[in-house]
Amino acid sequence: MIKQTSSFTHIQSAEGMEITLHGDIDHHSAARLRSEIDRLLCTERPKRLWLNLSAVEFMDSSGLGLILGRCNLLGELGGEMILRAPAPRVEKILRLAGLERLIPIEAGKKNQADGSY
Repeated sequence: MIKQTSSFTHIQSAEGMEITLHGDIDHHSAARLRSEIDRLLCTERPKRLWLNLSAVEFMDSSGLGLILGRCNLLGELGGEMILRAPAPRVEKILRLAGLERLIPIEAGKKNQADGSY
């Protein structure tokens, strides 16, 4: 049995939606997260999505695919994505993959709703 090591929470506001990913984003968790997040995005259709990565402890190429796929979905829905507060290890992966050319990365920004990082 595969242990579930990832989850997400979300906050909706007038400015858009913030989804905070938690735990490890790898090939075991990416498919489940992808379907749950897609369902949420298709239902709520936010114009702006902040994907908060501050609670992601590990991410592999499946995590990159998760991010790029959600960015493409948002584009189809008329929205945009901003990556928020990745840990240094995760930010290094994002930059090595060249994601900052496609998706803005905000380092160390506060959570909209409660002011936490």
